[in-house]
Amino acid sequence: MISKIDKNAERVKRHKRIRNRISGTQERPRLCVYRSDKHIYAQVIDDTCGKTLAAASTTEKAIAEAVAQLTKTEASKVVGKAVAEKALAAGITEVVFDRGGYLYTGRVSALADGAREGGLKF
Repeated sequence: MISKIDKNAERVKRHKRIRNRISGTQERPRLCVYRSDKHIYAQVIDDTCGKTLAAASTTEKAIAEAVAQLTKTEASKVVGKAVAEKALAAGITEVVFDRGGYLYTGRVSALADGAREGGLKF
């Protein structure tokens, strides 16, 4: 019998492997991405104290209204810009990008591009 590969379990393994190498500090926090079927979430996290410093997602009311007629990739770019604005307001200019085990294409790279356009440096 052919067994089906659990893609999310494979992604979680990749994410754990990546997280062994990167972590967010107070000077350079981690920009973490989570992608679901309908939405995308981004958080700027300081791993030394375990706090989220800034966050944005397509589930927030203001962003949801702005991206209602956009594709998911275009919405990801808007979320990237929004999280960059919030991070800059909190005094954060440089981050470490954590792609969450996802491949760096499509919505994940669009979010990263939006964050760069918003003023964050990776």
